[in-house]
Amino acid sequence: MISFESVSKVYPDGTHAVENLSLEIPTGKITVFVGPSGCGKTTSVRMINRMIEPTAGVVAIDGKDIQAVDAPVLRRGIGYVIQNAGLFPHRTVLDNVATVPVLQGRSRREARAAAAELLDRVGLDRALARRYPAQLSGGQQQRVGVARALAADPPVMLMDEPFSAVDPVVRAQLQDELIRLQDDLGKTIVFVTHDIDEAVKLGDRIAVFAVGGRLAQYAEPAEVLSRPADDFVADFVGRDRGYRALSFVHGSLPLHDEQTLAFGSPVPVGAGTAAEGISAEHGRWVLVVDEGRQPRGWLDCAAVPVGHVVTNDDLVLGGSLATPDGSLRRALDAALSSPSGRGVAVDADGAVIGTIAAGEVLAAIEQARRVS
Repeated sequence: MISFESVSKVYPDGTHAVENLSLEIPTGKITVFVGPSGCGKTTSVRMINRMIEPTAGVVAIDGKDIQAVDAPVLRRGIGYVIQNAGLFPHRTVLDNVATVPVLQGRSRREARAAAAELLDRVGLDRALARRYPAQLSGGQQQRVGVARALAADPPVMLMDEPFSAVDPVVRAQLQDELIRLQDDLGKTIVFVTHDIDEAVKLGDRIAVFAVGGRLAQYAEPAEVLSRPADDFVADFVGRDRGYRALSFVHGSLPLHDEQTLAFGSPVPVGAGTAAEGISAEHGRWVLVVDEGRQPRGWLDCAAVPVGHVVTNDDLVLGGSLATPDGSLRRALDAALSSPSGRGVAVDADGAVIGTIAAGEVLAAIEQARRVS
């Protein structure tokens, strides 16, 4: 457990970066520090590894004041991931990851062997091991940064806006990868972000910081969304916090059988009609799947002639996918983002198991509201 006891940081010019911060960060969980620029979240994280020294108060790990630990020794036992990865440009990927184990006394051969295994763990091809950071994409660099932070198997990891410099698609992939790693490793992670959606997705607990270094609220994501502590938190979370809160609501939704068409098959429909082999129940849209029944997209039956062989150019992408045990937010988004108005539900292997109607998701949301 990491604890802050009445911790403040005041700079010589009188700026209060952090003001009287007291909180306990649970072991084996992801705690997210979130807030606008200049609110003290990064300063607070850097006080954990003594890159910044507090003006007052005590920061402790497992009950021990970190001031009693030599700073370099403390840092070698804490993983640290920053924006743009912070890799050594003159070292290969493998040697970047092996840095801390070598500093801790392991042989270079041992450290490199362990580093290669870590590349597998964070989803990087070992073929990248001999490349230099400048030869990698932004997302690959961030994965190397995570691998390096894990190399010494630290119980604590600090992650300061690690995904903010990559594009939204890669960012979502990295978030999913972090969740997967945390399920396997159970580290104590303190994650800094200014993005409330990222905080809600990743955090077991969220600490919302206000400008001036004040802790405005510290709670589980669902509580922050449903019961903001004050006007600042309500405004920061945003007016669509009710939609975000659906991430934590689950309901039993009926799945409807969906008429599908195999990708590359001749189309058995005429323009604007539902002909032989295709049901007219859902109108003009037909879901196209591959040989593994994974969705490829929706076909507008009114736009193609009989006998036309379905290609990628004919398909309208179907938006997000839902799962039987997923949240109502995911189910609603799947239905609303689909051109047919029917969200596609898939199993653990990504195969289509049916579709979800937007109206039934809304009914489930209302039912959950009444129960709560």
